[in-house]
Amino acid sequence: MTDEPEVLCRIESGVGHITLNRPKALHALTQGMCDAMIAALRAWKADDAVRCILIDHSGERGFCAGGDIRMLAESGAGDAVEARRFFHTEYQLNHLLFVYPKPVVALMDGVTMGGGVGLAMPSAVRIATERTTYAMPETGIGLFPDVGGGWFLPRLPGSAGLWLALTGARIKAADCCALGIATHYMPSDRTEAFKAALMAHPDSLVGALAASIEDPGLAPLAAHQADIDRLFSGDSVEAILANLEVEPGEWAAAQLATLRTKSPQTLKVAFRQLRTGAALDDFAANMAMEYRIGSRVVRLHDFLEGVRAVIIDKDNAPRWNPATVEDVSDAALADIFAPLPAAEEWTPLT
Repeated sequence: MTDEPEVLCRIESGVGHITLNRPKALHALTQGMCDAMIAALRAWKADDAVRCILIDHSGERGFCAGGDIRMLAESGAGDAVEARRFFHTEYQLNHLLFVYPKPVVALMDGVTMGGGVGLAMPSAVRIATERTTYAMPETGIGLFPDVGGGWFLPRLPGSAGLWLALTGARIKAADCCALGIATHYMPSDRTEAFKAALMAHPDSLVGALAASIEDPGLAPLAAHQADIDRLFSGDSVEAILANLEVEPGEWAAAQLATLRTKSPQTLKVAFRQLRTGAALDDFAANMAMEYRIGSRVVRLHDFLEGVRAVIIDKDNAPRWNPATVEDVSDAALADIFAPLPAAEEWTPLT
């Protein structure tokens, strides 16, 4: 046990500095971390001495690998009260960052997945380094690409967001920059100099960035962007699988093989989530949709089984139910997306 706080929130030379501080857990978010970040951001919002916000992490292993999946599964196996509370608070944090009136900088140095994406994507400045690995891998554990995925992913170029959501593909810095996931690239050995420059001149974020950013180089994904746009443009998960089945070449075969390992139910949930989110004009409405999904999915077989197979037993052999996308009924999807009772709906912070 340690008395070290899980997240450090302090003001340094005009910068509201948030440091994720669970290095052994790759800074996976807990309820307490979300509460602490919200409290700090709300206090700094009205503090004229705070000019901008910086979110980074301690250690070198990763920015944030997600949320507390074990807690979600344990709660989902029971009454799910703790899981719903976490989702409600985490999504309020995501929304607060999205509407925050001061510049927010997320230093995505290392693993940036799940809950880490939810911290980074609403931020105005998103810095990738050569250590950045970005992914939304939730379909592999029967969850879904939440924390704003329904808003951000369908707004990426072409069908890249849907490809990321369904396959859980991991991409590096150059691809993050090419897709607009990251706004800047910075070698990791320059991040400390960048922080020092920002704290020396908190009103000159552009100047602090200019001294440390570089061109990330060619994006490997560019070679497959046309294929992604063509093959993942179907009007259903079934259509995408059919596209891949008849497409020659190793790349398409690899995507098909990957999709065959994912939860069929979650593939269809993610597809509908992104289609719905693309048509929304308000981020809060997207988060309300995702809270409805999360409140229900966390209690379903596939999430509990996915966590067992990937995180607990680690046999990587989940037994999905339904076993195929064809067996996932429209009625089951409608239940997952249906409005909650009015008193249980998600609401943003006032």
